[in-house]
Amino acid sequence: MARTSRGGSAPRRPPVKKVQVARVNKRIVVRPKVVFRPEGIRWVRADGTPNWRQWIPPREGEVAYTASHPAITIAPQSTILEAAEVIAKNKVRGLVVADPAKQQLRGLLTAMDLVNYLGGGDYYSIVMNRHKRNIYSALRDEYVSSIYNPTPLYASRSDSLDTVIIMMVENAVGIIPVVYEDGSVYGVITEHDIVKHVAGKKLGVRVGQIASRNIVSVGIEDTIHEAAKRMVKFGFRRLPVVSESGDEVKGMINAKDYVSFFGSHAAFKDLESTDIEEVLKTPVFEVMTEGVITVEESVDAGEAAQAMIENNTSSLLVTNEEGEVTGIVTERDILMAILW
Repeated sequence: MARTSRGGSAPRRPPVKKVQVARVNKRIVVRPKVVFRPEGIRWVRADGTPNWRQWIPPREGEVAYTASHPAITIAPQSTILEAAEVIAKNKVRGLVVADPAKQQLRGLLTAMDLVNYLGGGDYYSIVMNRHKRNIYSALRDEYVSSIYNPTPLYASRSDSLDTVIIMMVENAVGIIPVVYEDGSVYGVITEHDIVKHVAGKKLGVRVGQIASRNIVSVGIEDTIHEAAKRMVKFGFRRLPVVSESGDEVKGMINAKDYVSFFGSHAAFKDLESTDIEEVLKTPVFEVMTEGVITVEESVDAGEAAQAMIENNTSSLLVTNEEGEVTGIVTERDILMAILW
């Protein structure tokens, strides 16, 4: 059923390491050059509507068995720092906001909301104006109620999984709270949970058919501030990190990496002032995850899903037979393959 929505010290040089490659034993080269524009939601049928092919047979109540239970929750009056700490500790992409006493659903706070607040988007004006760029005040004295979504999409324990998949694809969301009939929080279901269901199955759709071709990337020497702004502007939770010359992929930076940099307190190491702008000058290579996993264009989407699960990643770079990067495939693209 559908629901309503709503520097520190001088930077170190990046370590020289070989790129982790699956199936392609050669240097990863980006061809053509990256293009900084999003593709948006790419429907797979000419009439602009999703096509559910019953890859996961609908069964009442299957959401309850697929969702992570119990959900990791946070109270509306928790601080920004507390939220970042929970995300860093649990390595999750979002937190369910719930009433502390009755655990009634109050909203959803995603890692991208925190990226927005910590330099990436409009929420950063709160840090600039209310907290005068003071990083400690912005983290310890601001509550998540200022930035969380109070009307998120949600699902019931009794919903079928296909309902959730279509909800995610149509609304471009990757995490949905799951509630009991009384509105109290049961758990949370993510794109990753669904990808597990089709991992290794033959979907009959090649990776090259569903991959995003216009890759939004960030340079290894760029600041994390630039990475955050790019994530928010283009709506991508993860960005490939490319070499200074722009023709070699060195790793990935995602929203969880960014938030964990603050939540783990690594951002405060060697900090010489209270100015958050000093922290935002940190080079990307200090925060990114080194190495990437690739998959060839001809591989079935179900095999790509298996590679994601085995490597605990939400995206794969797509390569042609020559090992050149031609696109990126994400968990949402796997969901699109299910709807093919």
